Amino acid sequence: MRLLAPAIVFSAIAVGATAVAAAPGDFGGRWAVRMVTDSGVCEASYNYVIAVEEGGRVRYIPQDSDPAPSVSGSVGADGAVSLDIRKSIARVNATGRLKGASGSGSWRLPGLCTGRWTASKRGPVQAAR
Repeated sequence: MRLLAPAIVFSAIAVGATAVAAAPGDFGGRWAVRMVTDSGVCEASYNYVIAVEEGGRVRYIPQDSDPAPSVSGSVGADGAVSLDIRKSIARVNATGRLKGASGSGSWRLPGLCTGRWTASKRGPVQAAR
């Protein structure tokens, strides 16, 4: 059975966006995130958009008509990413680091699948609203 659970984790399709350079520690903005499944029964990959807002709070930006997951967690001033993403009964943990205008890390849906993610900064949060 293929699961869409990692789809609840942030990922992104940035339509017509160009990467924006960021000052060290300036992680606020829209991020295009690609998730790849390394093991388990989840789909091979997912693309989504997230916003890092004031104070490092993270928000999922829905694309088209996809239902939004519940996202909690943050990005620290040093770029450390720690997220808890929930959709229905699935709960994904994602960790990693942002540096400048890119980032990477890992995610896991306990008992079902694990993978890695990469991210690229695409612009200010306001452009995504």
